[in-house]
Amino acid sequence: MESHESICVLNTSATDAELHITIYFEDREPLEGMVAEVPARRTKHIRTASLRSGEQSIPPGVPYAITVSSNIPVIVQYSRLDTTQPELALMSVMAYPLG
Repeated sequence: MESHESICVLNTSATDAELHITIYFEDREPLEGMVAEVPARRTKHIRTASLRSGEQSIPPGVPYAITVSSNIPVIVQYSRLDTTQPELALMSVMAYPLG
């Protein structure tokens, strides 16, 4: 198993969701313009290492924050699997919704 971080999105609507994702850093400009689709009545797990803004991606080991906006209401959960130690650790948190 490989350590990874994911945005887990649940779309309970009858309409496909179009997500717009921005990655923010402490010491550099954000990565913007990333788009993902979550089909109606489905879930999608998007590994943050797979996100691209043109040729740029999230540098390994660099702290970041994420915003996810959608054209329809969705449920967003952030998960991290750490396999760097014999005792695996899984952390998961719900996103902070903005009205």
